[in-house]
Amino acid sequence: MAKNLVIVESPAKWKTIEKFLGPDFKVVASMGHIRDLPVKSLGIDIENNFAPDYGINDDKKKTVASLKKLAKESNEVWIATDEDREWEAIWWHLCHTLNVDPATTKRIVFHEITKPAIKKAVDNPRTIDLSLVDAQQARRILDRLVWYKVSPVLWKKIRKGLSAWRVQSVAVKLIVEKEREIENFKPEESWKIFVELTYGKASFKAEFHKLSGKVKKLKSRADVEKIIATLYDTLDIIKEWKTKKDTLALTVDSPVEFKLVDSIKKDSKRSPWAPFTTSTIQQEAARKFGFGVKQTMMIAQKLYEGMDLWNWERTGLITYMRTDSVNLSDQAKGQAKDMILKDFGKDYHKTRSFKTKSSWAQEAHEAIRPTDLTRKPEELVSVLDAQQLKLYTLIWKRTVASQMSDAIVEVTTFHFSPTRAENQLWQTKGEVIKFDGFMKLYIEWTDDEHDDDEDSGVLPAIEVGELLEAKKLDSNQVFSRPPARYTEASLVKKLEWEGIGRPSTYAPTISTIIDRWYVEKLNKKHLSPTEVAFTVTDFLEEYFSKMMEYKFTKDVEADFDKIAEGKQTYVSILDAFWSGTLKKDLENAWENAEKVVEKVWKACPKCNQDLIYRFSKAWKFIWCSGFPECDFIDQPEEEKTALDALKAKYEWKPCPEGIEGTIVVKTGRYGPFLASSEYPKVKWIWKIKDEKEEKLEVILAEKGLLVDEETGEEMVVKNSRRWPFLAAKNYPAVKIAKNIPKEVWEELNKQMAEENPEDESE
Repeated sequence: MAKNLVIVESPAKWKTIEKFLGPDFKVVASMGHIRDLPVKSLGIDIENNFAPDYGINDDKKKTVASLKKLAKESNEVWIATDEDREWEAIWWHLCHTLNVDPATTKRIVFHEITKPAIKKAVDNPRTIDLSLVDAQQARRILDRLVWYKVSPVLWKKIRKGLSAWRVQSVAVKLIVEKEREIENFKPEESWKIFVELTYGKASFKAEFHKLSGKVKKLKSRADVEKIIATLYDTLDIIKEWKTKKDTLALTVDSPVEFKLVDSIKKDSKRSPWAPFTTSTIQQEAARKFGFGVKQTMMIAQKLYEGMDLWNWERTGLITYMRTDSVNLSDQAKGQAKDMILKDFGKDYHKTRSFKTKSSWAQEAHEAIRPTDLTRKPEELVSVLDAQQLKLYTLIWKRTVASQMSDAIVEVTTFHFSPTRAENQLWQTKGEVIKFDGFMKLYIEWTDDEHDDDEDSGVLPAIEVGELLEAKKLDSNQVFSRPPARYTEASLVKKLEWEGIGRPSTYAPTISTIIDRWYVEKLNKKHLSPTEVAFTVTDFLEEYFSKMMEYKFTKDVEADFDKIAEGKQTYVSILDAFWSGTLKKDLENAWENAEKVVEKVWKACPKCNQDLIYRFSKAWKFIWCSGFPECDFIDQPEEEKTALDALKAKYEWKPCPEGIEGTIVVKTGRYGPFLASSEYPKVKWIWKIKDEKEEKLEVILAEKGLLVDEETGEEMVVKNSRRWPFLAAKNYPAVKIAKNIPKEVWEELNKQMAEENPEDESE
């Protein structure tokens, strides 16, 4: 037995770390949390300083028994979980569960899974930071109080199955408020006038800008005609037409003479962006690749845990991906310098240090970067799948670009005046990149989905006083647009700006509100609130207003930081929240809130009373408010359409071999499912797979992977907490399981992208 037992949280890490440490170390995985608050009770003794009642999770009892045995057989136990509050708490739980002293148990931390980093961590162990543990406990207990105490109010006053959360409910509020902005938006009319000027072979547009030295906004067609009247003898030459957007456009096909009255040239410096943090990589991956934040974090986790490189070395490819720091180590800066000098030359290098704008950032951490910058993306084409390669390339380019020189752009602005109206100024701008600097490697995208401006072009060399001819004039009617709905990327940006949550919470927050059907994705991109989101948000705003304030949510995060820094106790924070806010709000809601009825806003066709919505676990119905006297029941049109589509696809086909009857679609408390026409006499039922699951099984069948080569066992796709895998049909009784090959995922992603092109980045 090895002298030293090292416990990590993830099974993907242990082989790599064990190889780095040598024969005196045995590395095992705890598989995340091993104990937690109970599922079916509050588990917090509020009257006894909010003492938590922790218990070992049912699915971890075998793991705990194994860890206890290994700990007894080892001379020393080391804990090597990731360095943040969550994993500090897991360490503390491990120590108490395994009966080892937290004050003496060695804690090693590292931000990359490489041999030098692991060796350095072992040479510099530390002991537990109880302040970090208390901060995590405060978050866990406070969130449990909100969820466990407020959710039953929603069940009683609105309907069962609803949940309230400290962070997620505020995120839903953001999306609801945005939707109401859109609903209440009133477009404003404005107009733009352009002329196309020619100079030699060059042509470019100039836009009306100022009148008598003041910026003039054109708000109506009448305003436009006043300008046109100063340039032409008559308005009869105006041609009117409709654009594709159903707006008005005016054209005058008659020449006008302009004189260049001012020319301004100015160099503009553009600096590279900081290396990635958790939030910025989520935003940029969404913009460039259409990745969801959860998807980005899963891919980053695999890159962090490491890949088998050319069958001889498994090592982490990036540093820890849950970070709010933009620091780079001196080693990383040195590698970047060498790469830049070699590939681009000395003019392209500039050593830079970045400082995060977030007051809570842990500067001792590093930004997300490749563990070895000499490992270029093109060298990993045969190692990584398509999505992993995209994300690694993005991280590599952003890191290297952060150590490159500024780009120098010359911006030229021309001001023209019509010779017939010298009090008018018409403007055009153009750009010339004089030195590309970091832009040679990397350019960040933006969130502005309403930017219709064309890229600025290069302007010809014109001397002030020269005359140019515009052969025609165009004017377009423009209506202001409503604000854009949030995407996952822009929601992360907003959450970070408001101080709601922390980097590690963004992905689970968004996943939760989508999975619980408070938010849906339109066009697989934009986040839109469902009907119940409005109802729940309004209710929480009325009866739990303090909890729903953005500032309150931000201040709570600051309180957690104070606990982590040892400046405040977690009991005082919890007591202030419970006694000062939540307890009073709960008493008021239970006593004064009336039952919320979700109306359909239509009359019952049988008795003319109001129709209302009623809900099962996953299905929506329309009932008469006069029930049970009136027995009218119906389904919303969208539910009918979805159910009809499933019936057309599955019904009246034979059941699987050995099952009596034909297939029918039935609806239960969890939604539609497949059953035998002889149900319930024949007990066979089957989950309806989504499009992606069906395609995955087809590809596996085509490649002959649904039968195990060695044993001939039939294989099926099973789902774990992290990702699907292949296993024997009778698994775990038949202990055959394996990963789904990389080429299968690549084929699946390719097919999904081809059939859903709107998912691709623009």
